Amino acid sequence: MKPPVRASARPFACLLGIAVGLLAIASSASRSNAAASSRDVQALAKSSLIYIATVRKDGSQSKAAPVWFVTTSDNQVLLETSPKSWKARRIKRGSPAIIWVGSSNGPAFIGKAEITQNHDLQELVLREYPKKYLLARVGFARPTRAKLDSGQIVVIRVEPIRDLPEGFQSQPGTPAPPLDLKAKTSAR
Repeated sequence: MKPPVRASARPFACLLGIAVGLLAIASSASRSNAAASSRDVQALAKSSLIYIATVRKDGSQSKAAPVWFVTTSDNQVLLETSPKSWKARRIKRGSPAIIWVGSSNGPAFIGKAEITQNHDLQELVLREYPKKYLLARVGFARPTRAKLDSGQIVVIRVEPIRDLPEGFQSQPGTPAPPLDLKAKTSAR
């Protein structure tokens, strides 16, 4: 038989472990939320389109293309596209995404982009696109699990990193802004 002190220590250790886990989750959530400014969060909530550009191998911006999107609870942007699209190919090789919200001259930010295999994020896109877009609801350009599983489409996740200045515009062929301002200043 174990002494009562040890038995009462277990629940405390368990509670301590849960508290540490919750603190880590809250900390990572606040980091994600901190990257999306209130300007961007408000604009994303009101908009039905974003314009996305990626960075070419030579470091220049691509042309910004309008796309449908949804957001996660921690303000990450999700979109679906063909894996053969230029944006998907560039993101697969590590390109950041430059996003304009609402219009090609709307509020802009740059973010880390990736093709995600996260089932929950994919399901969010599958569930929310038809709610947000009438054309998806009636079946036109509606993402489906079958299209994802067959590789016809991929889901891209963009985590906002920093705002771009007011009035920042798409200028295909010009140098893309750095993802991290520290990288730009340390390169000098």
